Amino acid sequence: MNIHRRFIYQFFFQLITVFVLFFIILLSFWAFLGYSLMDMESRQDLSKAEDFFVSSHVSFKEEKAVFDDELKILAKEQNGWLLSINDQGKVLGTYNMPGKAPEFLKESEIASLTLGGSSGSAQYTYWELEDKKRYILFGKIQLEEQLLEQISPTVDWELQKLKLSEKIQRELSQRNGWVQLIDPEGNVVDEYGAENQDNEYTVNRLFTKRHTEESSTALHFDPSTEQAILVGIPAVNKTSALEKGMFDSLNKSLMVIFLVAFLLLLAGTLWYARKFGVPLLTLMNWIQNLGSGVYQEPTDVHDRPVTRNRKGKLKRKFRLYKELIATLSQLTETLKQNEKQQKIMAQTREEWISGLSHDLKTPLSSISGYAQMLASTDYSWSEKETREFAHIMADKSDYMMDLLEDLTLTYRLKNHALPIAKEPTDLNEFIRRIIIHYINDPAHQDKSFDFTPYPDSITASIDPKWFQRIMDNVIANAIKYNPPGTAISVTLTTIEDHLIVITIEDDGIGMESATLEKLFSRYYRGTHTGETGSGSGLGMAITKQLVHLHNGTIQGQSQPRKGTTIRIMLPTKQ
Repeated sequence: MNIHRRFIYQFFFQLITVFVLFFIILLSFWAFLGYSLMDMESRQDLSKAEDFFVSSHVSFKEEKAVFDDELKILAKEQNGWLLSINDQGKVLGTYNMPGKAPEFLKESEIASLTLGGSSGSAQYTYWELEDKKRYILFGKIQLEEQLLEQISPTVDWELQKLKLSEKIQRELSQRNGWVQLIDPEGNVVDEYGAENQDNEYTVNRLFTKRHTEESSTALHFDPSTEQAILVGIPAVNKTSALEKGMFDSLNKSLMVIFLVAFLLLLAGTLWYARKFGVPLLTLMNWIQNLGSGVYQEPTDVHDRPVTRNRKGKLKRKFRLYKELIATLSQLTETLKQNEKQQKIMAQTREEWISGLSHDLKTPLSSISGYAQMLASTDYSWSEKETREFAHIMADKSDYMMDLLEDLTLTYRLKNHALPIAKEPTDLNEFIRRIIIHYINDPAHQDKSFDFTPYPDSITASIDPKWFQRIMDNVIANAIKYNPPGTAISVTLTTIEDHLIVITIEDDGIGMESATLEKLFSRYYRGTHTGETGSGSGLGMAITKQLVHLHNGTIQGQSQPRKGTTIRIMLPTKQ
């Protein structure tokens, strides 16, 4: 997978992760808000509490119910009491229950409490616990029903008078309650504490009066006189408290969400910085090092590459950039090798220039010396001496021309400015003539030459001029750097009719491996014993470049005192 696609996948999965986290936060917010509202509603009116709220505030020890302090406070504040029974009707515990707590409830009593929903002036709510063998009941006094029970026996129905006792009046005054006596036509004929209430009722108004949130009411109807008593107790304003609680819960929820979002943002920022920022800074530092000439990957305090762990594997946060890191590693190694090669090349070039300057200075000195001698009027030279001097000066000039030609040729080859004119050539005959030339040269009589041609006719597409230069350079090296008596052999073979192999082999002094490695390098000149020191140091480098122009390869093998073998391979079809 390339870095492009990996980045797409990374960001896609990260967006999915952010969406999931946002969805979880949103669900958590609504769950928290819902729980807060239910908890608040339960605290406002315990009869509306959920099963888990009640069960979480009740425990059992040795079949005895234990109500925690919070539940007790809620029950007491709401003028209620708590009762716990098992599935057999046995009372397991009570709290704040009026009168004497029973030890056992019969099925009829339980049915009256649970199915009827009320018992006299009390109203019951029950919750079934998880084991379905124990129950919690919450009883709450209905003051309006209690007052109605006390008021109805004292009413004078014939005179249409309430006749309230002082005790009941005090109770109504303390509770801000009121009572009205209503005739069959719906008119209020007597009342107490009902200044802000209606004076006339319809059926519809009576129904709405019973269900208003402003007060809790109770109604008693007398069948004989068709009159009714309506008792009301102002309800505690739970709406404002609920709204305030909702507002507080919402504020808390928003604060929690803001805090969680901030922490997630901070964690996401740090995670992004670690996942994307740190690797990018490391790679930028690496590139800056390369630009400054420091060809090395950044390292940690333990001098290990920053991108690698102890086992040498790529660290997880850098795996996204593995192609880039591989490219940078390859570039670093290439630049390091190039720097090393440049240093070697610079040193070799300096040595070559120094040697070449000496090689040019020596013949120039000879030419200058002989020219001054010939120009001198202090001595008259004979014709023989003059010709001898001229011959020496000509040889030195030729030597200098060869050096300059080699230098020019190597730069032409380097810049691909050397024209090659290939033509089909019989290699057996071509090489045979070269060897005969060396055999017939008196200067090479101290060496022996041998040529082994290919058994059949063999033709290759070569440039005769430059291929002769290849053969001359290799054979001249074998002649120049070996002692008298060295045997030089040239063999022409093929490899599966695909490659032509020309082998030039001698049994001379050979060379060290270090010398062999640099044999085809520019500016390098070997340092064999008995070497004259002459030569441009470009001969074998030129040879290699000319072989490459013929789509071939050249290799060398050598060992000290065991001779040298140079193998040139050319394709049969070019």
